[in-house]
Amino acid sequence: MVQGVYVLSVAPGSGKSLVVLGLADALHRRTGRLGFYRPIVNGSEPAQDPVVLMLQRLYKLDPNLCRGGMGWVSARAALAAGREDELISQVLGEYGRIAEECDVVVVDGSDLRGQDAGKEFELNAHLANNLGLPVLAVIGAKGLTPRDTTQAVADASRQLVAARCPVLSTMVNRAEPADLAAVRKAVRTVGGRPPSYVIPEVAEISTPTVADVAMSMALQRLSGSAELDRDVGSVKVAAMNVENFLQGLEPGDLVLVPGDRADVVMACMASALSPELPTPSGVILTEGLVPSGNVLPLLAHAPFPVFAVAADTYTTAQLVSNVRSEIHTGESRRVAAALGVWARSINETELLERLALPRPVTMTPLRFLNDLIERARQQKRRIVLAEGTDSRVLRAAEILRRRDVCYVTVLGNASAVRELADAQGIELGGITIVDPAFSPLRERFAVEYQRLRAHKGMILERAREIMMDGAYFGTMMVHLGEADGMVSGAAHTTANTIRPALEFVKSQDGTGLVSSVFFMLFPDRVLVYGDCAVVPEPTDRQLADIALASAGTAAQFGVEPKVAMLSYSTGGSGSGIAVEKVRRATELVRAARPDLAVDGPIQYDAAVDAAIASSKLPSSAVAGKATVFIFPDLNTGNNTYKAVEQSSGAVAVGPILQGLRKPINDLSRGSTVEDIINTVAITAVQAQTPD
Repeated sequence: MVQGVYVLSVAPGSGKSLVVLGLADALHRRTGRLGFYRPIVNGSEPAQDPVVLMLQRLYKLDPNLCRGGMGWVSARAALAAGREDELISQVLGEYGRIAEECDVVVVDGSDLRGQDAGKEFELNAHLANNLGLPVLAVIGAKGLTPRDTTQAVADASRQLVAARCPVLSTMVNRAEPADLAAVRKAVRTVGGRPPSYVIPEVAEISTPTVADVAMSMALQRLSGSAELDRDVGSVKVAAMNVENFLQGLEPGDLVLVPGDRADVVMACMASALSPELPTPSGVILTEGLVPSGNVLPLLAHAPFPVFAVAADTYTTAQLVSNVRSEIHTGESRRVAAALGVWARSINETELLERLALPRPVTMTPLRFLNDLIERARQQKRRIVLAEGTDSRVLRAAEILRRRDVCYVTVLGNASAVRELADAQGIELGGITIVDPAFSPLRERFAVEYQRLRAHKGMILERAREIMMDGAYFGTMMVHLGEADGMVSGAAHTTANTIRPALEFVKSQDGTGLVSSVFFMLFPDRVLVYGDCAVVPEPTDRQLADIALASAGTAAQFGVEPKVAMLSYSTGGSGSGIAVEKVRRATELVRAARPDLAVDGPIQYDAAVDAAIASSKLPSSAVAGKATVFIFPDLNTGNNTYKAVEQSSGAVAVGPILQGLRKPINDLSRGSTVEDIINTVAITAVQAQTPD
């Protein structure tokens, strides 16, 4: 039977979108087919509702199963005409069609932005009752004292009882961080069962971005950076001379200035390009004016966006001051902050155990990656990123910190890192920056490196030089316990990342080999390919070690290992040096792990296709069902994973190094921000200790 939850605001301004996002994320990870329905949307076009569009994009939901119902104007007209039963019937029908195709449906009640919030609350309660759904009640605590918040919870409980709404949970949102402990204690005294939770106000969510301003005011970018996901610190109206203006300019200020004030515009440029001065989040040129032809071309290189409006400066300032910060705009940084505070505030197991949720029968790429983030959160680890002067790395670090995935350290010249972050609108709060050249750890690391490499003739002076390299410094942090894992390679070769680890982190006890795997994320399953990045021509013993390590990696990340030892021959149908190597390796794996499902030599088609397997290897426990694929050499493995990735649309995550005593992982130089986030999360999970 399908399960559903009705998310209901008790009063305006509750921040319900955060709860909707967190609940949808939790349900997506824990069940199969997720649906989403907003019976009443704020605008007139339900298909264009921003919350609906955000969830479609984040969780790849079918528009037929993630949709809006009707606009609030239409709903209000129906109520005014006495057609409430007709409205409810329409909602029931639309919900029913979604529920037929889903395991769980999140129903998002209206936002209580109408003139009569009380009547709107009653309508939402009536809809929840008619749908037969438990209510997740959201209460806004913005600006309330702990005592006021407690009273609001008590009042909400009475309202829901009076409306005969079964309550799944009560969530107090936007509580003052300084009052958090007091609010939680007070809410528990009135909440009882069902469970109640308190979510603090988070500046990273409530602070508008340049994108919010541009969207709300329909601004068109005139010049400068195209990156609009920048927090607006405050609004600065430039109505003074340049010297006084610069004295008052703060990082992240949104500058409003008449378009003919070329002096102020150029002062903003100079300030942004200076490592000692602040970078504005953006500039809005007012009064319908733009700089002259000599100045305008220079703005193309501005490290902040520049807009132009026809309105005067005063009117523009008023419009900007009315812009709201909205999660549903979907900027990755704000979504990360929302999911991070949800994870810190909500006991998902306690909340969802009250729903009989079916487990997902398939592992989609998105579910695998979301599970990965959640697992990393459960036992947070310290991960060092060796390339702090790469903007992709800094963006990934900020999102990782906002999502509360791990503790992040970035390496690089501190001034250069901060200058790059300011220019890109990246917030580095909560991220540790370490400059290997000036770190007090450098001497200790050099002494240790010289000791470990003394047999190779290493001297201390040379060791000091080597420890200025990010990959060496970061790897030594891991080796000496200053970090739990390291990720590098966004701007360097695989050899640059792996070499330090091979020199002194070394392989795990009993394993003389470092190898790698890729997680291949197909639409309905996750497969593991190894080795595709490290060992060029493995011997039979090395091939067996790769298979054993790959099976362990698969199991660690929730993939049941069924190992196919690949060759151009299946079973006993062929012979030759290459086939015999795979056959011997297979026997070595069986001897080492009698409990492990492994077969080989086997061809790829027989390993993945049940029909082919039934004719080629009918008695095999692996054929047709393989999840771990071990290639006979690097040439085959590397080309195969790239061919599959490019031709099938599968997502390749890796390479993930295995066999090291501590986790060090490599990035492709073409890595995206998401690739870096995923690799860091994998590294964090590898660094966790078993329960």
